[in-house]
Amino acid sequence: MFLGRHAHTLDAKGRLAVPARFRDALGEGLVLTRGIDRCLSLYPMSAWRPLAERIVALPITDPDARNFRRMVFAEAADLALDGQGRILVPPELRRYAKLEKDALVIGVHSHIEIWNPDAWQSVADRLDASGAEIAERLASLI
Repeated sequence: MFLGRHAHTLDAKGRLAVPARFRDALGEGLVLTRGIDRCLSLYPMSAWRPLAERIVALPITDPDARNFRRMVFAEAADLALDGQGRILVPPELRRYAKLEKDALVIGVHSHIEIWNPDAWQSVADRLDASGAEIAERLASLI
């Protein structure tokens, strides 16, 4: 399970250290892809496989399903941690998430999100302003 927020820095080659507490869960491999909110989503294989199967099962006749498939799979990267617990974030994904030097690594239970700190601050501000309303609206689904 991935929890917490961790500040990290990308090196000149685009490598990002994964928090040590997350590394064991990523030992069998991982997939990095576009997140929905202009962040990156990092999945351990155990979470990626069932997600990929659900996405592939979406009807190919639905244009939104086809576009969602493209969004998730077109720039996905099958990665492994290096000897120092880092991943190499591909340039296309760095551009998409506007990652230059600083990054926030956010645990989101089954996966990890990687954020530009300014973009994350905007999300955090929205959560501060409307978190109670969001929780109330979603309470019936939990």
